[in-house]
Amino acid sequence: MPTGQTAFFHQFLRRPRQVAALAPSSPGLGEMMARQLPAHARRVAELGPGTGVFTRCMIDCGVPERDLVLFEINPLFAEGLAIRFPQATLHRLPAQDLARVEEAPFDAVLSGLPLLSMSADEQAAILGAAFSRLGPDGVFIQFTYGPKSPLRERVAKGLGLAFTRTRRVWANLPPATVYVFRRPRARQPAQ
Repeated sequence: MPTGQTAFFHQFLRRPRQVAALAPSSPGLGEMMARQLPAHARRVAELGPGTGVFTRCMIDCGVPERDLVLFEINPLFAEGLAIRFPQATLHRLPAQDLARVEEAPFDAVLSGLPLLSMSADEQAAILGAAFSRLGPDGVFIQFTYGPKSPLRERVAKGLGLAFTRTRRVWANLPPATVYVFRRPRARQPAQ
């Protein structure tokens, strides 16, 4: 069985829409993703962890492995994740099933999914499931190779989401930007 970048490239060739990248994310992108976690983040869901680059970075940033819940539908990647991260909960299910199989609350949902290649309905189902299980200060963290938000504007508006973004991570192939989506807090009335 091929491992590492070779396995990733083979999976790209076999499942291009599912993998949607020629190489795994770099540790630099993984570190940028992990730095967007809220300071209090403990329980985190990861959608599409692939080879586990982001998973490893979250653990290195202090998220306990046992508090990670991974959703990976690629059989080869799921097998590798089960070996590398035995304390994490691994679901071999689509990201949309998060709300069906997991209880709230999560502090963050971190995504390696190719949102740009998905329909608006698919995006809405994934983000809707994620935000149904996020706590009030929870965030959805997503990277993109594109020049603008990976989430369609009508999906973001429909879910009432705002976002911030990081600087571009040049040490990734291709370079990427990280977006952090959240539900804005309601303003408290003046007293």
